[in-house]
Amino acid sequence: MYGWIWRHLPGNAWAKALISLVLILAVIYVLFQYVFPWAEPLLPFNDVTVDNQ
Repeated sequence: MYGWIWRHLPGNAWAKALISLVLILAVIYVLFQYVFPWAEPLLPFNDVTVDNQ
């Protein structure tokens, strides 16, 4: 998959590396801004099973 992406990016190796970095940062931004806040209420991290005894 990564080879396919690398072959289809335009430019030389430096341009491909820069475009790849921008794409990675864009994916991280979308995950933190939209996907993780949407999924957070669905995850059981706030369900504590420890009693105060």
